[in-house]
Amino acid sequence: MTTIKDVAARAGVALGTASRVLSGSSQTSADSRARVLAAAAELGYVAHGPARSLRRARTDVLGLLVSDIRNPFFSELAHAAEQEARRHGFTVLLANANEDAEQADAYLRTFAGQRVDGLLFSPQDNISPQLAATLASGTPLVFLNRTVEGVDAPLYGTDNAQGVQQVLSWLERRGHRDVAFIGGPDTISTGAERRAAYVAGRAAHGISTDDRLLDAGDFLAGGAAQAMGRVIDRGVPFTAVFGANGQTTLGAVRALRERLGAEQAARIEVVSFDDLDWFEFTSPPISAVRNDASAIGRLGVRGLIDLLAGRQAVGQRIATTFTDRAVRGTG
Repeated sequence: MTTIKDVAARAGVALGTASRVLSGSSQTSADSRARVLAAAAELGYVAHGPARSLRRARTDVLGLLVSDIRNPFFSELAHAAEQEARRHGFTVLLANANEDAEQADAYLRTFAGQRVDGLLFSPQDNISPQLAATLASGTPLVFLNRTVEGVDAPLYGTDNAQGVQQVLSWLERRGHRDVAFIGGPDTISTGAERRAAYVAGRAAHGISTDDRLLDAGDFLAGGAAQAMGRVIDRGVPFTAVFGANGQTTLGAVRALRERLGAEQAARIEVVSFDDLDWFEFTSPPISAVRNDASAIGRLGVRGLIDLLAGRQAVGQRIATTFTDRAVRGTG
């Protein structure tokens, strides 16, 4: 089995330097961190179990790193997680990645320095250098609503396939064939899963398979507006738009109104994965999939506490509901 000495030798650094990097300490140079993390990845280094259990005393502090605190879904999730953690005697340190993998890595390093007992994490990308170091250190971790391929950690999140199916059924009932789909990055698991479910199911619901109607942003309003603009510029007619999360829907609506004008934009029905409070007040109102963010936050904390207690934690996909706000007789 690969040891930390092997990692240090491959990286060409002292054993203490390798140990500090793999424990998440920020007291190392950027060059040393890059070399050690690259060596650990090449050698497949994993922290030894007995050493992992002895690595530090309990602090009763959990780290919670959400993707974008401006997103109401993650605000609700964070509130529920914090309240659940308090019920179990834990304090929560909350950090915002701002949908930026480098910012997420910086906070993972900070959490390691704060010696948190465990992590609740909603990732922005595939496995990053600091996530690899966090996993190698043996810090217990659960994923919230997003996961990373190849990482064996419990996921507590939305049933994306069910939610997309609810949207497809609604589009079919409304008689829409030409639908613009504005998704999120495929590097984010929710973006990839929602797009895959939509592409796989659209034909069965009588929806166009013209991929010129597909585009993707960054799960933020600005990137979504740009993606919506690209679809409009292709000149393919559409009668409905499906936004893959709440911020994406916001950006799509903004682009429709700016590019087409309020009157023409109002003739296009919009449906969203994520339900925001203002959706019912738009004209026409926006129908939406609702995630149970509070349940995800609570269950994630309970799962992490199970791991801290040496028990098995089993991830869970949470069912969605659909709010139909369609104006009858249109569509």
